Formats: sequence, C-alpha cells, structure tokens
Amino acid sequence: MAAPQNWQKSSFSGGAEGNNCLELASTPTTLHLRESDTPTTVLTTTPTPLTHLLDAIRAQAL
Repeated sequence: MAAPQNWQKSSFSGGAEGNNCLELASTPTTLHLRESDTPTTVLTTTPTPLTHLLDAIRAQAL
C-alpha cells in the first residue's frame, strides 16, 4: 500500500516547530493516523471504528 501524501495536523497543534501532534491522512476507503514525532508508525482504520472510538471518548468526557 502506498503511503498517503495528504497529512494534516490536528487543529489542537500549537503549530510551533517541534510540537508533537496527531496527523491524519485519508484515502478513498481508509484513514491513516500518526504522531508527528514518529511519522513512520501509522495506524490505519476505516471511518466507522474511528467514529465509535471518538463517540466513546466523548461520552466519557461528559
């Protein structure tokens, strides 16, 4: 599988050089997540499981 080229940093990133942040890239069927300080380690998933994870996290925050 080819590595995605459209990485976007989290809006919560401070933007300064050296800040660690979550980066996300998408392809037509998958989402790719990585941490900026370890860009060679990529987690690949589809939208549905990621949505369930984020919903569960939000539910715990309430």
